[in-house]
Amino acid sequence: MPSAQSPPYALIFDMDGVVIDNTPYQAKAFQLLFRDLGLTTNARQLLQRLNGMPASTILQTVFTNPVPKKQLEEYAAQREFLYRTLYWDKRRETAGLSQFLRAARAAGFKLALGTGSAQDTISYIIDHLDLRRFFDVVVGKDDVDKGKPHADTFTAAAHKLGVTPERCVVFEDAILGEQAAYRAGMRCIALSTSLRPAQFQVPMAVFKDFTTLTPRLVLELLEQHPKAPKPSKELAQRQYMQL
Repeated sequence: MPSAQSPPYALIFDMDGVVIDNTPYQAKAFQLLFRDLGLTTNARQLLQRLNGMPASTILQTVFTNPVPKKQLEEYAAQREFLYRTLYWDKRRETAGLSQFLRAARAAGFKLALGTGSAQDTISYIIDHLDLRRFFDVVVGKDDVDKGKPHADTFTAAAHKLGVTPERCVVFEDAILGEQAAYRAGMRCIALSTSLRPAQFQVPMAVFKDFTTLTPRLVLELLEQHPKAPKPSKELAQRQYMQL
């Protein structure tokens, strides 16, 4: 465990696909919106590539002609309504999360939530599940100028925690989130709720949930991976080429 003399480590958690395993419901909401708009885009494939970005940014990529920002925001609000309707009775934390957060706090880790969601959506999840009490800092869409794949979400969380990037570990389920972590100079642990392990770049480890994860294991992974990787130029080109 971190000693009293050493600076603390921080764990920064994405929300969708990490704190909650909700990607199927997100995809279903997008697919219903696409049906209403007469679009044939495959929502699951789209989210595999762009999950982690704000919905309006994701939607911008599916139209062949430019769509005004106000219209994109209206479509995003429609998608949010569909998502909340579909997910209302299904809100559950990812298996083992509370136990891991409790153990991490007891072990001296600082904890933050770093998500591309707006504050009302964050509240819809973490306040409903009574998870806010675990986090020292919550950073959302409204707190940064640029969302993922830019580093702003994670660097803002680290700054608010008072922890340097090299002592931060990001928990992500999406390629863009993993790339944002590396851009921030942080290491990453992936959750395979949305992607297969082989689809990530080089996380320290990949877990299906939090049931087998412990603070001691996180420290062991940090020792085994002393430096944050550089973001992959190949992945960046593949992921961003349609933005």
